[in-house]
Amino acid sequence: MNPKDFLPNPYRDLPAEGKVAWKAPSNIALVKYWGKKANQIPANPSISFTLDACATTTSIVYSRKEESSQFSFDLLLDGRPKDDFKPKIQTFFERIVDYVPFLTSYHFKIETSNSFPHSSGIASSASGMAALALCLLDIERKLDAKMDDVFFNKKASFLARLGSGSACRSIEGDLIQWGIHQEIPTSSDLFGIKYPFDVDSVFNNFHDTILLVHKGEKQVSSTVGHNLMHDHPYAARRFQQAHDNLNKLKEVFSKGDLESFIQIVESEALTLHAMMMTSNPYFILMKPDTLEIINKIWVYRKETKTPICFTLDAGANVHVLYPKSVKEKAIQFIQNELVAHCENGHYICDRIGKGARKLVENTQ
Repeated sequence: MNPKDFLPNPYRDLPAEGKVAWKAPSNIALVKYWGKKANQIPANPSISFTLDACATTTSIVYSRKEESSQFSFDLLLDGRPKDDFKPKIQTFFERIVDYVPFLTSYHFKIETSNSFPHSSGIASSASGMAALALCLLDIERKLDAKMDDVFFNKKASFLARLGSGSACRSIEGDLIQWGIHQEIPTSSDLFGIKYPFDVDSVFNNFHDTILLVHKGEKQVSSTVGHNLMHDHPYAARRFQQAHDNLNKLKEVFSKGDLESFIQIVESEALTLHAMMMTSNPYFILMKPDTLEIINKIWVYRKETKTPICFTLDAGANVHVLYPKSVKEKAIQFIQNELVAHCENGHYICDRIGKGARKLVENTQ
């Protein structure tokens, strides 16, 4: 598909008003997306687990206004106006208006809330932009009764990507791949897809305990971090590594090979941080407690043979991944050894989810 496939037919009989709401989850990348081209196109393919508990709920009340080329919207986070978020929504609308041209016909009251603390190191931009894209596309679906679920999910992912790249992986679940890869025929740079190959049942019930080492604002924004890859001395090799790891994961997933899974996922996490440490300017995003947690996981896994591992986003917090079969042991280890390294002892228990869901019907 190409972007023109997402341009709608002319609208007829726009409703006067309505309301829609969606809940979209965050996701955690196993093979990392780091570096992008124009129009939110990834520099390398990625794959992620869709989460469940860490999610954004967004509702939109929309009402017709006088014809205008201007966008009109109010934005509330947790019931309070959030004007500092409005420029990001404005930019998002500017990027997607050709694909959902009714945007200029309505005033929107957007209310959003997260199930996890703001600035806790969870990808709120992914879940937030996914939920917003789903709401907008649900309005369009009301105008196009022929839109089927397959196209709906593709276009929602396509729109979400234009708000936040990783948001395209928060529409469906439970294992989502994004970015063109020669060994994945249905892969696309434009939207995420459900992983199309066999996956052993051991990966169907994975858990993710997120250790909140540092709950402050990001030291480096994702946009800045991605841009640092443009002239990075190791960028080309990193992008090839991502392709290679996706190749390896095909057999890992089909055979339920936890040992190889752990090696790839941890290597990907450390490579992401290595890219930041060797960029110009350079950054160290891990904290001393991040390293303590990593070392304790390595020791525990070696001593007990428990298949528990870590991954990281572009920050200090640690995602501890493990299959459901070792959940009790993993939680006990986390509480006994790792929580002491969390800010105020805070952590979040999550698991693989099935994707976004609609909460209310459109009404006129």
